[in-house]
Amino acid sequence: MADDLRVTDRLVIPGAELRERFSRSSGPGGQGVNTADSRVELSFDVAGSPSLPEYLRARAVDRLAGRLVDGVLTIAASEHRAQLANREAARARLVALLRDAVAPPPPPRRPTRPSRGAKQRRLDEKKRQSQRKQQRRYTGD
Repeated sequence: MADDLRVTDRLVIPGAELRERFSRSSGPGGQGVNTADSRVELSFDVAGSPSLPEYLRARAVDRLAGRLVDGVLTIAASEHRAQLANREAARARLVALLRDAVAPPPPPRRPTRPSRGAKQRRLDEKKRQSQRKQQRRYTGD
């Protein structure tokens, strides 16, 4: 459907799970700014969504914890004068947030040690810096 949101190749959020609220926007708009409801608030219940598999839901709730209110993610868009443009901006932002939230964790970092050459270059640079500063000193002779 046209209202569905494609987050990834495998994850599609049905339009029925999204709630949109419209209100008056601040900013430019001339005379129409006081009458047109161009600001859009898009809400998605991350914690209660049946379209998210359990492991993705847990990952998303964990990563979006600071933005969720009672498990619901709300995005407001009011940067455009047209309501349709704000709706598209809010949907694009929601897709980007959810894509980052459900992405698999990066592979763990393998600890490495500096090579012998890197250690030697660091010590040589320290020695050079020390000599440079010693040459700047005023000895008072």
